Amino acid sequence: MAAALVAGALVGGLVACTPFNHPKTAAVAASRSATPRPTPPPPPPALWPLTGVVSGPVPARPAIAVKIENSIDARPQTGLSSADMVWEEVVEGGITRYVAVFHSHLPPEIGPVRSVRPMDPSIAAPLHGLLAFSGGLYASQVKAAGLQVVSMDAGNDGFHRVKARYAPHNVYASLTTFLAQADAAHRAAPPAQFLFAGKGQQPTAFTAGQPTASLTLTLSGIGHPQWAWSQPTGTWLRSERTTPAVEAGGKQLGAANVVVLRVNVVNTSSRDPAGNPVPETQLTGSGPAVVATWGHTVAATWTKASVDGVLALTGPDGLPVRLAPGNTWVELVPNGTGAVVTG
Repeated sequence: MAAALVAGALVGGLVACTPFNHPKTAAVAASRSATPRPTPPPPPPALWPLTGVVSGPVPARPAIAVKIENSIDARPQTGLSSADMVWEEVVEGGITRYVAVFHSHLPPEIGPVRSVRPMDPSIAAPLHGLLAFSGGLYASQVKAAGLQVVSMDAGNDGFHRVKARYAPHNVYASLTTFLAQADAAHRAAPPAQFLFAGKGQQPTAFTAGQPTASLTLTLSGIGHPQWAWSQPTGTWLRSERTTPAVEAGGKQLGAANVVVLRVNVVNTSSRDPAGNPVPETQLTGSGPAVVATWGHTVAATWTKASVDGVLALTGPDGLPVRLAPGNTWVELVPNGTGAVVTG
């Protein structure tokens, strides 16, 4: 029995001295388990893809590009201040027309809506969404570019005529009705079309450009848009020559960014009812550009590899140009006949 007690004592002693139960070892383990793990950084904020503005969750809806008229009889237009992007192009007779792109904001009514032109597929195709217009000869090109056609002439819903204007300047539209017609292949949010300065960054024009108070453009003999930097609003304000360009309600049109592209414009074989040739802006290839942001402008180069390719802007340092978060107007200024003056 004595032998058994001795053996028990030895076993107890061995158990008590195992490293797993050593007081120092236990204290170290407890200290390690109590050390807080590093907190992972928060995920980057969700942004509206066409403006770079913080959005919260981006709705799964497509971008809607709409042809908007810009003749004297069409002014003031409705809904342009809600567009994420507006492209201005020369059409027949030197009149300009807009491709207004809506995604982050859907105003209740837009217009006047007019017909499609041959360069519109190249403008809208990178969005992979809808292109809406009243009619025209180029619907097949729109489909070939991968866009969904929404056309008044084709009988699609969402178009109506207003009594306050006379034809053909009286076609207006509902974006929500267009949106409800998006097919399964055209319901996704659009990819970004420009790079934007993120948190802790500044736009390229501000860091690499020159202070600029105004942009005076010649698109045609009758197309003379002007942009003036407004420090109080933090935007470029638009005028038609010296007359402020306003939309219905009197608000002057403005943009966080104005991107001027020098482009080749050629006449097609088509003619308008007055006999004027229908021009086409060539938007594949490359050319010089001017980017205006935060009261500064910087020279840049634009490149676009294909009809459905996203247009890229490269700065004088060879790096991609970053815009300020907000809406962007793109001015397509013809080579040869057009002009760009900064002041």
